Amino acid sequence: MEDNEEAVLTGMLQSAEEAAPVEAVQAVTGTIARALNALSVSLLIADLSGRALVRLTHQTATGHPSRHQGEEAAEVLPFDGGPYEQALRQQTVQLLHSDGRCTVLAPVTERGETIGLLEIDLLDEPDVAVLARIARTAHALAFVVIANRRHTDLFEWGQRSTPFTLSAEIQRRLLPASFTCEAGAFALSGWLEPAASVGGDTFDYSVARDVLHLGVTDAMGHGVASALTATLGVGSLRNTRRRGDNLVAQAEEANRALAEHANIRGAYVTAVLGRIDLATGRCELLNAGHVPPTLVREGRAETLELPANFPLGMFADEGYRSETITLLPGDRLVIVTDGVRERNAADLDLPGALLGIVHLHPREAVRALSDAVLAAAGPVLADDATLLIIDWYGGQGPRPSAAGADTARASTHPQ
Repeated sequence: MEDNEEAVLTGMLQSAEEAAPVEAVQAVTGTIARALNALSVSLLIADLSGRALVRLTHQTATGHPSRHQGEEAAEVLPFDGGPYEQALRQQTVQLLHSDGRCTVLAPVTERGETIGLLEIDLLDEPDVAVLARIARTAHALAFVVIANRRHTDLFEWGQRSTPFTLSAEIQRRLLPASFTCEAGAFALSGWLEPAASVGGDTFDYSVARDVLHLGVTDAMGHGVASALTATLGVGSLRNTRRRGDNLVAQAEEANRALAEHANIRGAYVTAVLGRIDLATGRCELLNAGHVPPTLVREGRAETLELPANFPLGMFADEGYRSETITLLPGDRLVIVTDGVRERNAADLDLPGALLGIVHLHPREAVRALSDAVLAAAGPVLADDATLLIIDWYGGQGPRPSAAGADTARASTHPQ
C-alpha cells in the first residue's frame, strides 16, 4: 500500500461519495486495489442467516449457488469451518496461499458488528505493516457500507439467501440497525430464528451516556397480525424510552397503547425490559408475562425470579413492578422468547447449553444457541426463537479495539 495511508482513506471516501449508492463499494474496492497493486478486491457481506458470506457482482458467478436480480448476482459461500468463517468469527486477518497468490481476508467490522470480509488477492505476501493497514482499511470500509446501505436495497437483497415473508419484512424494521454492540462495560448481541419468516418477536437496545436500555418482546399469534401488534408495542416502548420515562412507565404506557389501539381484540405482547447503569452494574428488570431471563455467573445458569406482571395490552389499567439486581464482572444475562422453549425444543437443556458457550463472544453465542435450538426442534420451528445475550465487564470507559472489534474477547475456538 502506498506510504500515504491518509491519502488512501481520503480516496476511499471520495470515490464512495462520487459513485451511486449501488456502486459505492465497487468504487472503494477499486481504490484499494490500485493502492495495493492487487489482482482483485471483493467485499463479502454476511448473509442474514448467519451461516454464509455473499459476494455481490454484476456477472454470473460460478462455483457456488447464485441468485440474480436484473444485472445483480449474489454468490453464496456457506460457512464450512474454514478460514473465511474463522476470520469472521475470530475477528482476525487470515492469509491463504494458492497458485502463487496470497489472499488476505480482513474482517469488515464496526463496534463488534460483523458486516463481512474484505478479500484481497495479491501476488506477494504482505508484510506486517501492510497487513495492519489492510485491517484499518477494512474497518473504514464498514462505515462506507453502513452509510450507503441507507440509500439502496442492494445490500439487503444480497444478504437474503431466503425470501422474506411479509410479516418478517415488517418485523425487520422493528429491529436495531446493528445486532451487535461492544462498549467498555459490556458486549451484547441479538438474534432471531428463523430470520426470514418471523412474525411476532423482537429485541431492542439503546446505549445512552450512562445507561444501557434493552428489551425482548413477543407478540401473540403469528403472521402479519402478530407483526402489526409487535409494531404497536415496540413503537410505544421506544417513544416512552426516548422521552425519558422510567421502566415501569414505559411498560404501563405500552400496556395502555396496546389495549386501546391493537387491531385484534385481546392482542397482547409479552416482554422483558431492562435498564443497566453502566457505572455501577445495577440492572433493573421488568417481566411482563415473558419467559424469565437467565443469569450465567461463575459456572451456574440460574433463572431470575422477577415480580409477576400481566402481558402488555391484556388489562388497560394494570400496574407493573420491576426488580433490581447488580451485575458482576463476568456475568452473562440471557433473554429468550418462548420459541426457544417450544414443545419441539423441550429436550434442549438450556442451562447446559448456556454453560457450554460461555467462551464465545455474544456475537457467536447467539448463533450457537440458535443452532442448538434447531438441533433439538428440527429444521423448522413452530414459533419464532429470539435471543439477546449481554456480557457484563464493568469498568465503564474506553473500549479496547482493533479495526472495529475487541479482539481480546472475540471467539477463539471453532464451532
